[in-house]
Amino acid sequence: MIGLIQRVTHAQVDVDRQTIGRIDGGLLILLGVEHHDDEAKAHKLAERIANYRVFADDDGKMNNSLLDQQLSALVVSQFTLAADTRKGRRPSFSSAATPTQAEALYEEFCQALAKHGVPVETGKFAADMQVSLVNDGPVTFQLRVD
Repeated sequence: MIGLIQRVTHAQVDVDRQTIGRIDGGLLILLGVEHHDDEAKAHKLAERIANYRVFADDDGKMNNSLLDQQLSALVVSQFTLAADTRKGRRPSFSSAATPTQAEALYEEFCQALAKHGVPVETGKFAADMQVSLVNDGPVTFQLRVD
């Protein structure tokens, strides 16, 4: 399972020109699910992201997490994160989960993140979404759990 996290001052996701998820500070999480992922990995990644220290403390050091700052997450499914781009001119998606598996684990991840105390907004699984954000820093990290 792959989480591409971006520290944001604002992020939103629109479907059919309607905003369906919006945060005013926190993390935009693009979530990629691979065929070998399971509920345990979803919970492990959620716990890691909830506590991942990417926000500045009073000394300007990245020592605070979403929970420390009481900030929100906007979680968007991102099928293309599972792409193998190591060779050729076209990505391979052979490691990506099936849509049914991916949707179930996406929902499980969002619920797990909320159970850790993070307010969660979401995109719409498998929809054509427009995501806008203001990346703060910029700060972007790719987290994986195997």
